[in-house]
Amino acid sequence: MKINKELLRDKIYACWLGKNIGGTMGAPFEGQKCTNNATGFTHEKGAPLPNDDLDLQLVWLKAISEVGPQNLNSKILGEYWLTYIGPPWNEYGVCKANMRMGIIPPLSGEIDNHLWRNSNGAWIRTEIWACLYPAMPESAINFAFEDASVDHGFGEGTFAAVFVAAIQSSAFVINDLNTLLAIGLSKIPADCHVARSVKLVMDHYKNGKTWQEAREALIKDSEDLGWFQAPANVAYVVLGLLYGQGDFKKSMLTAINCGDDTDCTGATVGAILGIMNGTKGIPQDWQAYIGDRIITIAVILGSAWFPGSCTELTDSVMKLLPVTTYPGLKSTPAIEIVNEPVETTTVDPASFMGDSFIKSVLTRSRHSFTYETACTKALIEFDGPPQIQPNAEIALKVTVTHTRCVSYNRYELRWLLPEGFSVISGKTNLIAKWGRGADNVNIAEVKIKAGEKVQPINRLILEITSPSRAVPLLVPITLLA
Repeated sequence: MKINKELLRDKIYACWLGKNIGGTMGAPFEGQKCTNNATGFTHEKGAPLPNDDLDLQLVWLKAISEVGPQNLNSKILGEYWLTYIGPPWNEYGVCKANMRMGIIPPLSGEIDNHLWRNSNGAWIRTEIWACLYPAMPESAINFAFEDASVDHGFGEGTFAAVFVAAIQSSAFVINDLNTLLAIGLSKIPADCHVARSVKLVMDHYKNGKTWQEAREALIKDSEDLGWFQAPANVAYVVLGLLYGQGDFKKSMLTAINCGDDTDCTGATVGAILGIMNGTKGIPQDWQAYIGDRIITIAVILGSAWFPGSCTELTDSVMKLLPVTTYPGLKSTPAIEIVNEPVETTTVDPASFMGDSFIKSVLTRSRHSFTYETACTKALIEFDGPPQIQPNAEIALKVTVTHTRCVSYNRYELRWLLPEGFSVISGKTNLIAKWGRGADNVNIAEVKIKAGEKVQPINRLILEITSPSRAVPLLVPITLLA
């Protein structure tokens, strides 16, 4: 698939511009539980309002530019979060508190986060993954999941991020909204609340109901979750797009007038339409009203450099595209960015659909995380939250696989435990099979017993070594009292 470079740049720039417009317009109405009567900007002309929806993505851009996409995962993003993201509110505060105790992502978004794991902090920051992986939805949703799981674990907030990222990545080459929604729905569990809310809006629109009727139905359907949660707010984005019928102003205002997390809903509508239609689809008067600047609110700047405008952010993304779209020595790039004009690309939507990624995610325990070296990967799965009482036991499963450097290995497991702790059952030696997939799985089910005394934070190390490898895999595990 070929994409013209200037067209791609225009769509990426329009994504950030639309994001800035929607976040600025929606911010004054944020948190309203009633419908709004927004008709346009309510702040003085000249600059956008600061918005964490865009701020956090500047940090992710820095992370991927410094460590490279091949090394980026939830644990790396968590480290950047602790360094550069200041706000302590809601899921942001929970995940940072967990990480400071040694709880590794995605557990950092799962533990003690029942109030916020289904909330809005992740699906509002997916544009960076879509822009770095245009027309590559599988790659975009993989990074969106790694990102979202830091502060939402395996909650609805993470499913919402996967849904939105799939739509945004696909929108670079697909302009039909219903097709984009179908692609997004194919990437998340069919029975999750996000899917239910989106389908509810689609059904109301198809059956000729008003947007107000669709909104009221969403509120009733989300009573179990409450306010400021991802399913209803993502559905408000879909509502705005459907009832706005492609018109930028109508779409954005309709979403904002639904109330709730309005800076997020307006910003995401603007980003999606920006990707679909480029700058020509964004009203000139709204572009001129806020200009090009990005004003930060959530990022700890210090001596670090971050893009200060939509233009700088677009240029930074464009510089990374040769890396993110390059799949490897033997593979053909999913997209080829060319300077010459490209005729309209015909895309088979079926090639963008599929649930293989989310199925692989759902096979894991909600209380799990991975750790890896260049050649070895360990998946640690608990049978419940990683918490333990004096003289109590906790069960976990260790799955070891060889990844990039395939060879016939033997793995040895050694536990470094706090005083009084002991391993009371489980293998210490794994014979690795040759191959990949099901043949490349080596499992040890382990039970650990605490001693008479348990500290508030109990740190364990699992050492995984192989005679054929120089570097051991040291997996840090934290058990809370």
